Amino acid sequence: MARIAGIDLPNKHTNIALTYIYGIGRSSADEICVKAKLDPLQLINDLSTEELNELRQIIENDYKVEGRLRTEIALNIKRLMDIGCYRGLRHRKGLPLRGQRTRTNARTRKGKKKTVAGKKK
Repeated sequence: MARIAGIDLPNKHTNIALTYIYGIGRSSADEICVKAKLDPLQLINDLSTEELNELRQIIENDYKVEGRLRTEIALNIKRLMDIGCYRGLRHRKGLPLRGQRTRTNARTRKGKKKTVAGKKK
């Protein structure tokens, strides 16, 4: 089993297996295969150690993945919250950021319903 960027890659086509790394999608995976001069349809377990090392070098030098990327995203969100901009306030409150309605829906961001008791007369 090949291990790149701290992730055990499954024995699938190279371009698909690379997407298991956080920060690498389909287009990035295809780009990496072209840079490494590899067949994207070749299985990961069929790659030689030299080819795996080439993949590791390309990913390490050209892409921000896994921990570095997660840290950068977390710092960007923290910066938005610290400066108190609209997006930062929405992050702080746990509400949708990009103009979606919240009167109905938005359950993914808001979490489980909290029932409020009705008024007594």
